[in-house]
Amino acid sequence: MTGTLEIEGVYAGYDNADVLENVSLVIEPGQITCLLGSNGAGKSTLIRTILSLTRARRGRIRFNGKDITNLPTHQIVASGIACIPEGRKVFSKLSVEENLYIGAYLVNDRSRIAQRVQEVYEIFPRLQERKTQPAGTLSGGEQAMVSIGRGLMGAPQLLLIDEPSLGLSPKFVSETFRVVEKICATGISVFLVEQNVRQTLAIAHRGYVFSNGKVITSGTADELIRSPEVRGAYFGEKVSA
Repeated sequence: MTGTLEIEGVYAGYDNADVLENVSLVIEPGQITCLLGSNGAGKSTLIRTILSLTRARRGRIRFNGKDITNLPTHQIVASGIACIPEGRKVFSKLSVEENLYIGAYLVNDRSRIAQRVQEVYEIFPRLQERKTQPAGTLSGGEQAMVSIGRGLMGAPQLLLIDEPSLGLSPKFVSETFRVVEKICATGISVFLVEQNVRQTLAIAHRGYVFSNGKVITSGTADELIRSPEVRGAYFGEKVSA
């Protein structure tokens, strides 16, 4: 099925040091798969490796059955993978609508681009109200909407979302997670990389826990939220011997 990503035995890093060590995971089609871990665990490096911004030294990455390991990044994006980067990174001097159009840079059909802009506005009515406003003048939550909307403009089969709750107020965190659920409901696979464990597991189907560049446990969201390791590491509960 479309939107399936398989990572098998991947090693990657910077200079001579590996950050990722023998990482294997599967992002299932039409589901929210999460990756949980603290700062410095290697989560963003994994995102960069999927997109070939950091090259895999060993292992394989397949998307919809096709080997995409270390392909040029633009080819990976063209295959149907989009990324919402950590920290949102909007083009601050450009308008909201201009930011959205940048997300459709691989699309040549003007009518299709216009249709996708309207689809983004249906998800985020607030962006339509502010479509001529410079993106840098928006609130953090609104900039998060612009970043997600820009990622959707390429009609991806898989959306990689890196730390969407970072720096947002609790209100906008809840709203962002509702949007992620809504996006998944349209059939788009989502790989959600987060530190906000409770809210992430509340919407995820499956997940992996990352530590020091390795997967240390995995399972359904229900299994992870009941896991003694997860409860001990993230909820401050004592783990029975």
